[in-house]
Amino acid sequence: MILEDRQDKDLAFMLKFENVAWYEDGKVRILDRRIYPIRTEFVVCKSHKEVAQAIKDMVTQSEGPYTAAAMGMALATYEIKNETDPEKIVAYLEDAAYTLSHARPTTAEQMKGIVNGAVKAAKEAVSKGVIGDALVDVIFKYAYDYENNNYRRYTVIGHNLAKMIPDNGTIMTQCFAGTVVGTMLRECRKMNKNIKLFCAETRPYYQGARLTASVACDMGFDVTVISDNMPAYTMKTKNVDLFTSASDVITMDGHVVNKVGTFQMAMAAHYYGIPYYCTGTPDPAHPDMSSVVIEERDPAQVIESLGQKTTMDGVKGYYPAFDCTPPEFVTGIVTDKGVYKPEDVHKYIEGDSEC
Repeated sequence: MILEDRQDKDLAFMLKFENVAWYEDGKVRILDRRIYPIRTEFVVCKSHKEVAQAIKDMVTQSEGPYTAAAMGMALATYEIKNETDPEKIVAYLEDAAYTLSHARPTTAEQMKGIVNGAVKAAKEAVSKGVIGDALVDVIFKYAYDYENNNYRRYTVIGHNLAKMIPDNGTIMTQCFAGTVVGTMLRECRKMNKNIKLFCAETRPYYQGARLTASVACDMGFDVTVISDNMPAYTMKTKNVDLFTSASDVITMDGHVVNKVGTFQMAMAAHYYGIPYYCTGTPDPAHPDMSSVVIEERDPAQVIESLGQKTTMDGVKGYYPAFDCTPPEFVTGIVTDKGVYKPEDVHKYIEGDSEC
């Protein structure tokens, strides 16, 4: 299958399509972001359930789980390729869609849109008599188009965010904003903005240190890693111009759910008069925070570092994966339609242009 118009051109190694999550020959290969760049290894999944487990186990993060879920649907289609009964094919894919979308609770609603889109594409193809390997090709093409179009959309978001950064400015990031980091840096280069980045390390997975910093370094930008207790002091002493993060959920009333620690960084930015721009899109499935489930992960990960225990036996850990930043600490939500004030983010769904 010839795949054209690739939107990953000039992006870092870990943002290339094949290095995020990729279906081929009855397997899905996922770059293990838990250990990159210390080691460059891939987790190979031979069933859609293994893909769901990889998502749950944080093999991939940021935009990666969504791509993995889409590619997982192609793998599920491969698993059922010898079935000829259309109803059984669709039922199997619907079950796979549920398994993949519910691998992690906080992002289940966003995941549903992607995997249910694959089911819809399969239904349309099956209704025309497409089954077997031909159906696998259809769902892989759906997954590829999803990823490629997502990169195209994030290029617009990256451009809109890059416009907010002063020439030769300094920004601070939280966690790993995935594709938008790469596209924002690519757009900065086009604008001749040779920016500097300060990346909070983002324990316990160190996404900021290992992923965001790696993308920036790979693309030739000046990047410095700080520990998670240094952002406020660094904002002041290093003249940070802008704080930015991605989002796992943006509610329709302007709350931002993102990697735990975002809230305190947003408060520090607010105190120093530094704008905080969050990237993402509001989710109609979450009108407010009452519908958001904050995932709590294995507390043992807090009392270790990269597999090495750091506390005395008997010490407990606590690991909420996300926190919520209220609208009053958010300067703007950067989307593919423009930049919205958090209180106006509902206009994104209503079709209004940027505020």
